[in-house]
Amino acid sequence: MTSQAKILSITILLSLVSFNPGAQESDVVMFDKLVPENVRITNNDPVSQDYPDAEKIVNSFLHKWSVAGASVAISKDGKLIFARGFGLTDTVEKIQTQPFNQFRIASISKLVTAIAVMKLHEEGKLSLQDKVFGHDGILNDPFFDEPKDKRVFDITVEQLLSHEAGWSQRYGDQMFMPIVVAEKLNVKPPVDTKMIIRFALDKRLHYTPGMGRAYSNLGYSVLGLVIEKITGMPYEKYCKQAIMEPLGIYDMTIAGNLQSEKAPFEVTYYETTNVVLKPSIYGTGELVTPRYGGNDIRTLGGAGAWIATAPDLMRLLLAIDGFQTRPDILCNQSIQFMTDNSNGFAPVGWKTTVIDGNWWRTGSFPGSAGMLKRQPNGIAWVVLLNSSAWNGPEIYSYINNMMTRVISRINPTQEYDLFDNSLPLPLNSELAEYTIR
Repeated sequence: MTSQAKILSITILLSLVSFNPGAQESDVVMFDKLVPENVRITNNDPVSQDYPDAEKIVNSFLHKWSVAGASVAISKDGKLIFARGFGLTDTVEKIQTQPFNQFRIASISKLVTAIAVMKLHEEGKLSLQDKVFGHDGILNDPFFDEPKDKRVFDITVEQLLSHEAGWSQRYGDQMFMPIVVAEKLNVKPPVDTKMIIRFALDKRLHYTPGMGRAYSNLGYSVLGLVIEKITGMPYEKYCKQAIMEPLGIYDMTIAGNLQSEKAPFEVTYYETTNVVLKPSIYGTGELVTPRYGGNDIRTLGGAGAWIATAPDLMRLLLAIDGFQTRPDILCNQSIQFMTDNSNGFAPVGWKTTVIDGNWWRTGSFPGSAGMLKRQPNGIAWVVLLNSSAWNGPEIYSYINNMMTRVISRINPTQEYDLFDNSLPLPLNSELAEYTIR
């Protein structure tokens, strides 16, 4: 499809959405047109320039680290100037990765959760100093009323946001031991988020809330429940309605645990050959791979459950980058709270926020890895991978180095904006077999 034809198609589809006389046949025809080639950015989009040197760098990276597929997005001054899929979404089916393919984003999900909490704070629906547990806490649930350590009643929302709530991973990550939780609580697997929190509350905190800092998936899972209690809506539904849809994001959703639960345009995940099998989270006794059934991705909720495309993550990043080139979804005060390390709480949602204006967020599971970065020169980028690397967390340094080289070979002064070639509507998910090869 030519650039002019695609733009015309988008215009017509928008007209159909905004005005529909009610004919059922027209609804079906329009629905059938909501396929990626019509309404999403693809590798074949003629508006996007070819950068063979940049693409060679990415392909070399995939080969070096045995990564099956990747999606890369780059923006400059609020405009999406590069979006490309590399390698394969599925090595058996030989399906080429496209910008509209969805990837598990793991802990990048914490950025979504932090935005949701800060938005509720801006709207006056919660205070960052609100207590979370206890009779006067947000989660005043009898299920949480008798913690072993009474300091739990002092935990605040801002302490959860900044990983200062008293939990650590000294004895393992509570979110990744579902069979142990089930046995301790004498319940049948799989366990839900509330059960995992109860399991954690039956133990002493590792430090006094506010007096230390330790990375905690549990803390952000608790925040997911806080959002649900304040809004009266499921966490996923609130985030979609309050954050994503206003930004034109329609390809982010909560992940499934099994390959059979993949979203229609979600990639397949690949682990290293020496991966250690784990007991199924469903209590079958079967040993399975961590990527499919060994980890409970869905129960992570606000800590790591989202899947996303690279262009949609770019939309999210640009909505909290603090620049004036594109409207932010949060006020400057909230963005500063999340990024100004001098306030004693930042980074919030982000993994690292440096005083020079470089902010980044990473996330990984067995079979996937991702990183997004905001730079002070107005450039931002997103990289998503559907494979584990044998060097673990070190992969992010290599991703950063790769993107420095890629950006040096791309013209950042392009006037076009690839976001203009993406229609802000859900895809026709019934067309799961639709692929561009």
